[in-house]
Amino acid sequence: MRVIEAYKPFDVQEIKLSEWQQRPVKNNFFELVLIKKGLGTQCINYNEYAYKKGSLFLLPPLKCHSFQIDEPSQFVFLKFTSNFFHTNTRDGVKRYEWFKEAAYILSNYNQLPGDIIHSELDRQHIHTLIDLILKENRNYGTTSMALIKSFMTSILEILLRNIKQSSFYEVATTTENDERITKLLGYINEHISAPHLLKVEQLAKTFLLSPNYLSEFFRKKVNMSLREYIIKTRLKLVEIRLLNSNYTLSEIADELSFTDVSHLSKTFKRYTGMSIRDFKKQGEYQLLKRTSC
Repeated sequence: MRVIEAYKPFDVQEIKLSEWQQRPVKNNFFELVLIKKGLGTQCINYNEYAYKKGSLFLLPPLKCHSFQIDEPSQFVFLKFTSNFFHTNTRDGVKRYEWFKEAAYILSNYNQLPGDIIHSELDRQHIHTLIDLILKENRNYGTTSMALIKSFMTSILEILLRNIKQSSFYEVATTTENDERITKLLGYINEHISAPHLLKVEQLAKTFLLSPNYLSEFFRKKVNMSLREYIIKTRLKLVEIRLLNSNYTLSEIADELSFTDVSHLSKTFKRYTGMSIRDFKKQGEYQLLKRTSC
């Protein structure tokens, strides 16, 4: 095993394995995995997907994941840490927007295995950027930090572009495919900070449905009421901000349309079963958790 030293606000590891070894890593945000060579199978939550040279995967936070290695494989793990998105830098505005986009991915990504890149040109771009990061990381210095950050932000933007081209929303298993629910969930998540746009009457008007039908349709497809889904979606974003940013509770409440900090705290405890203080002390997601492999 060959491991390249980790540097904040990002971690980089290059590992050669003939047999998978569980990595003692907590992904507070998420991690990009490039397969530089080898063959095998990726597993997340009992779902499997074959990998080969050039495959690119996104590993979700605090989840059991593994790789069944059929042929000796070389992995590159590129981790976006919370420090990468802190806004107390000269490009704070940009980092704030990147954080919002990355949080959007993390809160909606349904943690299924599979290659996340749909454009072969984008795949080539990411390969090139990762190679540059590895070279800079081997000769790390003060000048490399800024350059690696630049490469990392370029990778993030490519990931965002590809992930938004696919649906990663959790939908109840049904016998029929209905793209309306994907569009509806996409709309809700895009406008989660605008409660006036998420009222059932407004959604019904936007999607040309009656309010009663929309409510019944949503519950059937998602296995929860529209109101509960919206609240839980906001709270997932709260969890991400609590663990991965320096936002104050007032800022979080204001951004995600809670009445005030008290309303945020009470709602958080009702749905997670713990106070915000205990949640931060424990340091593990609650609503973003799924069954482990």
